[in-house]
Amino acid sequence: MFVDLDGAEGFVNVAELSWRRFEDTGEIVRIGQEVVGMVLHVDLEREQVSLSLKALQDDPLVEIARTRLGEVITGPVTKVVPFGVFVKVVDGLEGLVHISEFSDGRVLTEGEELTVRLSDINLLHHRLRLTLA
Repeated sequence: MFVDLDGAEGFVNVAELSWRRFEDTGEIVRIGQEVVGMVLHVDLEREQVSLSLKALQDDPLVEIARTRLGEVITGPVTKVVPFGVFVKVVDGLEGLVHISEFSDGRVLTEGEELTVRLSDINLLHHRLRLTLA
């Protein structure tokens, strides 16, 4: 996303728009919308400024690490992948249940409700690991 900074050009990489997953940038911002961002880098030669919108938002994974680790929740399967399934934990945040958890050969489909435990958080790689409860 490009942002007019009164003569300079600001750029927000798609990865810097929001902590939550989204399909279309229109879910986060609209053309003409005023935004507040954090300056990440200034390139004087190209007159370009790299910005982040998510840097000014609370990271939902940090909140879960602080208050909900170990908690059991029920959420819908949002994506089935060869190595497991992703389950919605809170709005915009999913965690992975690794395929090794399904030793009984169980096959899940998107939308199916699954009860899981918030078992491990990797803040560096921004990942939430879930186990079957």
